[in-house]
Amino acid sequence: MLMVGAYRPGGAADLSRGEDRLGVRAPAIGLRHWLHSAPLETEALRGKVVLMRWWTDGCPFCVATAPALRELDRQYRGRGLVVIGIFHPKPAGDWGVERMRRATERLGFTFPVALDGDWTALGRWWPDLEKRGWTSVSFIVDKSGVIRYVHPGGEFHNARAAEEGHAACERDYREIERVIARLLGE
Repeated sequence: MLMVGAYRPGGAADLSRGEDRLGVRAPAIGLRHWLHSAPLETEALRGKVVLMRWWTDGCPFCVATAPALRELDRQYRGRGLVVIGIFHPKPAGDWGVERMRRATERLGFTFPVALDGDWTALGRWWPDLEKRGWTSVSFIVDKSGVIRYVHPGGEFHNARAAEEGHAACERDYREIERVIARLLGE
């Protein structure tokens, strides 16, 4: 939805859209429990474009977005994209790695997935949660470690624009795909 340059200096940033996060150095991930990967950290991801999505089980928007994440991972992994899923169970405080494993398997995620059981990583990446509205947020980080795009929540996916109410979801998917391709080319 937003890329660097969308924020108008001098104006108040719209927290619900993530305008205040654009152009910010990506915070530490700082999570210990991972599937499909050893623990990853933002500094070690330099030189890669990173798509990071916070998601949870039982969230219809997360389920609807899962195929898009799998497709973007499949299509761009070989060109330098790293897709990371951050499982943030609701309510916060469920540290169940097994719950994360089952949810990851149900959604068919084979890319790295981490557990943010108490939402501390979410709080670093998406501060002022109570003012933002969504917690299933996505970020695209460029090769130098700067947040360049924020999808502030809800769903995005490919090829469903004909379904009532999903044109914006497909538009957002196309924008995410354009941003990834552009950043991979930088």
